[in-house]
Order: sequence, then structure tokens, then C-alpha cells
Amino acid sequence: MPELSLFAAFLAGLLGGVHCVGMCGGIVAAMSLQPGADARPGGRRPLAFHLAYNGGRIVSYTLAGILAGLLGSAAFLSEHLLPVQYGLYALAQVVLILLGLYLAGLNQSVLVLERMGGVLWRRLQPLLARLLPIRGLGQALVAGGLWGWLPCGLVYSVLVSALAAGDAVRGGLLMLAFGLGTLPNLLLMGWAGESLRRFTHNPWARRVAGLLVAGIGVWGLALLLPRGGA
Repeated sequence: MPELSLFAAFLAGLLGGVHCVGMCGGIVAAMSLQPGADARPGGRRPLAFHLAYNGGRIVSYTLAGILAGLLGSAAFLSEHLLPVQYGLYALAQVVLILLGLYLAGLNQSVLVLERMGGVLWRRLQPLLARLLPIRGLGQALVAGGLWGWLPCGLVYSVLVSALAAGDAVRGGLLMLAFGLGTLPNLLLMGWAGESLRRFTHNPWARRVAGLLVAGIGVWGLALLLPRGGA
């Protein structure tokens, strides 16, 4: 069956950066702009801290992808369940389209998924708060790992694709590729701060990025269409 490619997962993370900066900007600021002996002028942390935050976050994404793929592999051992696998793949593409429309300011349906994920986040958020202020790289890595479970429609759309992949390794690789796609925007957010946030709130920047994300979902659905042949 068709699958979301690793490149498409990376591209979804990269283009979804306008959502990442808006959604995670407060967390990035809380973890990045802190006083300390190792802080740079203005209270900014060195690059190693930003890499640790994001490294922990990407590890959480990859772990979630492995678990989703493992669950999919158990559910799809029977060939009779192949239609379910196709259905999950199609669902992942629909969520990606809805997310793209949300980023473009045209639809807010995807927010339902984020509210559902809030149940787990309400339990983890106090743990993250207790880690602040971050004083070492190990602490930054753990904080980033908790940050990775922040409810996010963009994450969930790729996670459904990991489930539909029906393989733990493939599911983990999909989420790893996605996480690496989100890395440039969130690393830049740690350094550029408010100037990047203003850019990502630009209506045209959001609309173009959103429509491109939706386009990935449309392309994924197109792979399900029967192809003519000789």
C-alpha cells in the first residue's frame, strides 16, 4: 500500500514551522531566555542547550512513531485487515489537509485533535514546569522529551501515518524525519525570538505554507487512486 514517504514527512515538519513557532513559541522562550552562568548576553542559552531541547523532543516523536508502528504491525498481521490500513492512511492524509487549511486560516477542524491530546499534556505540563529554570544539558534533554508530547495536530497527522505503516522501524523513521523537519524553525525560534514569530504570523506566509502542507495530503490521497495500465 502507499505510504507517506520520509521526504514528505520531513517536508510536512518543515512547512508546518509556522504552526510550530506559534504553538511552541512560549515554551521555547521559557526554556531559552533564562539567566545563568552559561547564558549569552540577553539571557540566551548557547546552541548546545537548544540542540538538547530539540533532541529530547525529536526522541519523543521517534518513540511515539515506534509505538504507533508496533501497534499497527500487531493489528495488521492479518491480510483481511488491509482495508483498515488503507483507511488509516487515507485518514492521515485528510488530517494533513485539514491542518494545512488551518495553517492557511481556512478551517479549524484539526483543533479537535489537539484538544483530545490535552488529556495527557495536562499531566506532563507540571513536570515540565518543575524543571525550570534549566541548569544543565541533561535537564534540557529531559525537558525537551516532555515538550515532545505537547498536543499538536501536525504531529498527530504524521503519527497516524506511522500507525498505518504497520511497522515499528518504519513508524519510528517517519516520526524522526518529521521531527528533523521541524528542527530548523524551532532552532531559529530560540535565537530569533519575536522577529521570527512576527514573520510566521504574516497571513501570506501562513497561507502559502498551509496550502503546501495540504498539498502533501492531496498528493498522498492521489496515491490511493487506481492507475491505468496496458
